Amino acid sequence: MAQDNRVQMPGGFGGLMRFNEEYESKFNLKPTHVIVFIVLIIGFRIALSLFLS
Repeated sequence: MAQDNRVQMPGGFGGLMRFNEEYESKFNLKPTHVIVFIVLIIGFRIALSLFLS
């Protein structure tokens, strides 16, 4: 008889893992904070080019 050499995945997860979606960090930034920070940098850059030219 032929040997069965198939690879079988465990039935519990099926190769998929679920990680904890919330993690602890010293810097918790919201998307609005990032957008405001980028707008401030762009405004600062425009102000520099206006005053220095």
